[in-house]
Amino acid sequence: MTGEAVSRVALPSRTVASRLIVVARAERAEDYEAVLDVLIDAGIRSVELTLTTPGTFDRLPHLLSQYGEVVDLGVGTVTNTTDLARAVDAGARYLVTPITSAAFVEQATDAGVPIVPGGLTPTELFASWSAGASAVKIFPAGQVGTGYLKDLHGPFPDLVAVPSGGVDLAGAAEWLAAGAVAVSVGGPLLGDAFRGGDLLALRDRAEAFVEVCAP
Repeated sequence: MTGEAVSRVALPSRTVASRLIVVARAERAEDYEAVLDVLIDAGIRSVELTLTTPGTFDRLPHLLSQYGEVVDLGVGTVTNTTDLARAVDAGARYLVTPITSAAFVEQATDAGVPIVPGGLTPTELFASWSAGASAVKIFPAGQVGTGYLKDLHGPFPDLVAVPSGGVDLAGAAEWLAAGAVAVSVGGPLLGDAFRGGDLLALRDRAEAFVEVCAP
């Protein structure tokens, strides 16, 4: 795109193969396991644990030990360099941030960890991509249509994008058909699972997303 070689860390292979990242935003980190058990059993292979969930850093080593052989566990909502370093040290398989920051991209790339920075405008998304991001997060994707990615691929044909924010089951299929490498899904899949909701219903929703996102 720029004609220059850029150092870029590839997204984890399981995440790319599944084309689906589940954003797990719990009220407390102790609630992760029960939901992860259901998601993994339903075929989910990539989960973003958010730093808005208290205790995520402390819980991550245990979760990686328990689930790391079957699922990519990333850390999301990274908004400063200190948390980025902590996520790397804790063993995050990838990093996600809602903002555009060349400094974040450089820090993650130097550590050898994939990073997906967020942005919405062409300028923001291109800035992250040209800095060496593993992919860019179109966020909030619910504010633009799937045709937006096709438009972006006009000037930026190599852009690897992950739409996030408001992506439901139908939207997941549409974004992937438009050329997204994966979709990032939260509420439409998780529903009320972290608030005591029906885990059987969660399994059904997860299986539906896995089927829609399968290559």
